[in-house]
Amino acid sequence: MTRYFAVVPAAGSGRRMGAQVPKQYLLLAGKPVLERALESLLQVEKIEKVVVALAPADPYWPKLTLASHPKLATTVGGQERAHSVRNGLHALAGIAQAQDFVLVHDAARPCLRPADVERLIAALAEDPVGGILALPSVDTLKYVEAGRISATLDRSRVFRALTPQMFRFGLLVDALQAALAAGVAVTDEAQAVERAGYAPRIVEGSDYNLKITRPEDLKLAEFFLEQSK
Repeated sequence: MTRYFAVVPAAGSGRRMGAQVPKQYLLLAGKPVLERALESLLQVEKIEKVVVALAPADPYWPKLTLASHPKLATTVGGQERAHSVRNGLHALAGIAQAQDFVLVHDAARPCLRPADVERLIAALAEDPVGGILALPSVDTLKYVEAGRISATLDRSRVFRALTPQMFRFGLLVDALQAALAAGVAVTDEAQAVERAGYAPRIVEGSDYNLKITRPEDLKLAEFFLEQSK
C-alpha cells in the first residue's frame, strides 16, 4: 500500500518581509504562519508524518502549540530551500519506501485547503512520477532581457507553481540530489524532477493558496482565512 509523507522547509529568514522574526513565525489571525500551514497538512488523514526542516537552534519552534504533535518531526534545514528539502527527505529514509509519495509544502503558504491536498493525492495516486498544484496564468506574461521585452509567452500554456508538490519518494531523492551535486539552483521540486527527465502532472489548485512574501500578503491571507470559515 502506498504511504504518504510530507516535508515542510521552514529554515528561511524571509528577508523581503523586513520583519524582526522569520516570516513563517509572523502572526496571522492569532497564529504563526507556519502553524497554519502545518494544520492544513495534519488535517489530511493519509499523511502519516510531516518533517519540518528548521534553522539551527530555532528559538521559535518550541513555542508553537503544534510543536509536540505526534505526527510532526523536525530536522535541521540548509542554506537554501533545496538543501532543507533534501534534509527532510533524509529524515524519512528508513520510513518511506521508494514508491511512497512525499508532499513538499511551503512554510509560508498558510491558506492551503485540505480539500486541495486530498484532490492532489487522489489525482496522482496511480501516477509513476507525481505532480504539483498549480494555477493557469490570468496575466499576459513577457520574457524580458536587459530590461526590454523580447517575447510574449503563450498564456494558455503557462501555469503558476504552487505547493504541495508531490512525488514518488525515491524519484525525488535522486532528482534533488543530482541537481544539488551539479550545482543547479532549483527553486522547487518539480524543477529537479524535470531536470531528471520526467514530466510532472498539473493539478489545478486555488487562488487562496498564496505565499507570504511581502507585508501586504498577510492582510490578503487573513481575508482568505476568513472566507474559508
